[in-house]
Amino acid sequence: MGFCVAVFASGGGSNFQALVDHAIEYSVELLVTNRPNVGALQRAERLEIPAQVIVPASYKNEELYSKAVIQLLEQQRIDLIALAGYLSKISAQLIHDFSGPILNIHPSLLPRFGGKGLYGKHVHQAVIDAKETTSGATVHIVDEEYDTGPIILQESIPVLGNDTPDSLALRVLNIEHQLYPKVINLFAQKRVKLTGRHATILPSLHDH
Repeated sequence: MGFCVAVFASGGGSNFQALVDHAIEYSVELLVTNRPNVGALQRAERLEIPAQVIVPASYKNEELYSKAVIQLLEQQRIDLIALAGYLSKISAQLIHDFSGPILNIHPSLLPRFGGKGLYGKHVHQAVIDAKETTSGATVHIVDEEYDTGPIILQESIPVLGNDTPDSLALRVLNIEHQLYPKVINLFAQKRVKLTGRHATILPSLHDH
């Protein structure tokens, strides 16, 4: 079966596409979205990847929602969940019930410019307003708060003097598309070791 990944997305799905395109040690076996008619669904159809719309609000409570999601993940034998522009908070119940890692990619260098309300363009606007000279992307483990889980890897880019939130977003997205698959390949190779809140990348067997 190999290492199976489910991608959760709420938008156009460009990171979903990148995760499929750059999969080496893993395969994307499922797309989950909380919104019907998003671009990610059309991409899944083109890529012939099973997709499911699961709207948290249509369940009576977190527990029933989590059960429905876990059932779906178990059917597809999912080892890891990758949030890719998924604009719904992952419930504590789901974090607790799912045995594998849940990852997210955030368009800034966490812990800076993370937290509730800081997503998409809001992040890039905040970076520019703060006159930062560098920004970038962070892949981290999802825990019960926004953007506070252990950081796995980060990649930085310079913020240019003439950057707008849009131009910065575009350059950060290019990095996201490289960084996210790289991290998931590391998980698939069992090269990420978590000690408390600290992640260590273990050397590859081929490096010796």
